[in-house]
Amino acid sequence: MADAGQSTTDRKEKIDRYTGDLATADSKNEVLEAIGNLLGVSAPVGSPSTLDAIAQRYKSQADNAADVQHRVEKVASSGLPSVWVGSTGAKAAEVVAAAGRSAEQMAEAFRKASKALYDLSDALTSAQSKDDDGREQLRKARTMLGGDDGFFDDMVETDDEEADRKRAQDIAGTGANFLYAAAQEADDAARTAARELNKYAAEARAGHMHTDNISAADRLVLADVGVFGGPQEENELLTAGDLERSGRFMEKMNARDQARFEQMLADAKTPQERAYLVKALAAGYDVDEVGQFRDKIHGKDPYWLQQHLSPIVTAGDSKVDEGLNPDGSNRNTDYQWFGNEKWSQEGNTCVPSSTVTARAMVDPLYALELTGGPSGQENDPDAFRHRLHDEQLRLHEEGDGDYLHWWSDVPDGMDSDGQNEIANDEISPHTGSKYEYEQVRGADERRDVLPDIEKSVAEGKPVPFEVEGHEKDGSRVGHQMMVIGQEGDMLEIYNPWGQTTWVSEDDFVNGHMDKASDSRMPDAYAVHLPADR
Repeated sequence: MADAGQSTTDRKEKIDRYTGDLATADSKNEVLEAIGNLLGVSAPVGSPSTLDAIAQRYKSQADNAADVQHRVEKVASSGLPSVWVGSTGAKAAEVVAAAGRSAEQMAEAFRKASKALYDLSDALTSAQSKDDDGREQLRKARTMLGGDDGFFDDMVETDDEEADRKRAQDIAGTGANFLYAAAQEADDAARTAARELNKYAAEARAGHMHTDNISAADRLVLADVGVFGGPQEENELLTAGDLERSGRFMEKMNARDQARFEQMLADAKTPQERAYLVKALAAGYDVDEVGQFRDKIHGKDPYWLQQHLSPIVTAGDSKVDEGLNPDGSNRNTDYQWFGNEKWSQEGNTCVPSSTVTARAMVDPLYALELTGGPSGQENDPDAFRHRLHDEQLRLHEEGDGDYLHWWSDVPDGMDSDGQNEIANDEISPHTGSKYEYEQVRGADERRDVLPDIEKSVAEGKPVPFEVEGHEKDGSRVGHQMMVIGQEGDMLEIYNPWGQTTWVSEDDFVNGHMDKASDSRMPDAYAVHLPADR
């Protein structure tokens, strides 16, 4: 009996295997067995009519959200008094601007989600039709052959019987090809829909902050704050995970801590300062620690806050395809700076270096220790470089990294156990998600993990992955990078050489990760995935 719970990849693998069995079969019984196995693979599951109905509801919601946006914009254009309306200091103008952007994003999300579901419905209809055609051909071939031969009949095949078997094999082969095409179409459509819907679910960001301790207006403004230096929609300061965790932590506060934290938010000089305090809470720090952090950043302008607390800024033109360099890397690559020093590795420390930057992305207190020193007030790139170097070496030791020789102090890589250990020691406490190591050496394996990668980064959890290839002399070379963002079918990659760039899903799947590094390292072969995905 077909198993409706089979994954799309499992179905393709089984169809491919049984098609091979069919092609090499040299007896009637072997052909019948292969046909039976093919018919036993589950058809693409799902109801196109149900998907169409949901898509229509989403389209109606998009129209409603667009109407809300229009009305909010009318309020904004009429002029607003400079008064405080939120319990944590959000101004009326900030709230209305955030509401307008939220309504716009909501309308866009509903429209795109509706399109994704309509596309999935169309693809599923097409796939189910192909699958039906394939099964019809397989049943026709089975009918032509009749029942199984007995033991002695199967030992001798006449010329006429061989000709009949081969005709049936050809018809069954056509049917098997239809089944595979159907499985491929359903697979591609399901992955695309999952990617889009996960993204839009994460973008409903204010709704992730479940707490009554601050007002809905304040939650809306916090979710709308962007990191200074890039487009707001590509540089949200608080991720969906930050908002969820901070709301949960606020709900657990006693009355005294709640009052202290709300006062910190109310006293913040800018929306960015307010959001970084929430991010510190989300990173797992208690109110005393957040208060000490607040004393170091209070009154700083948005540029200072970005430089000291957010190592990565995504430029507005960062996804533009500008072609490739001679070494196979993307021309459109952005360096990430603190002053005139990059957030980059020294020596063969790609794993600890990418881990340091990933932790700095999710833990603003840690970022400030690296950039601002013990006082949090330093603005010295050279001192930052020394601290970054020392931290890279500390994590290399923590992960039991290798050295060039047993007597050497020059780092020379780290094995998978060490990689996962430092990700769990350094990043996980500040996101709430443990990492699990998974090898992905084939295209199908890489394709399978994409929805999990994209869901994780949409929630604000960086995903480490390893690439490999060969030097010109044939020796193996490996490297670690991080997936830190996703938009459509594009992935934003941080390379610990101090740079970010975008690659496509197809690049990740089909061995073109040299675009994020260089021609020596095209193949992603392992990822570290958050275990609660």
